[in-house]
Amino acid sequence: MKLLIGLAFLLIIGSLASALVFMMRDGRNGKPKTNNMVRALAFRVGFSILLFVCILVSYKLGWIQPTGVPIVR
Repeated sequence: MKLLIGLAFLLIIGSLASALVFMMRDGRNGKPKTNNMVRALAFRVGFSILLFVCILVSYKLGWIQPTGVPIVR
């Protein structure tokens, strides 16, 4: 599960970086703008939603357990 989460984070960061590259390069030197930046950001949103759903499903199936600050009552 850690590998899947790490891979998802890499895909999210890579998509964000590619959107930055497209934002800086498209529409320069008289070339028309393309939809590459929008597509890269849409993939980033899709990867983020997929990661969130995978974390919820893996918690419900018992593959991951919550850790961290204990609840004090």
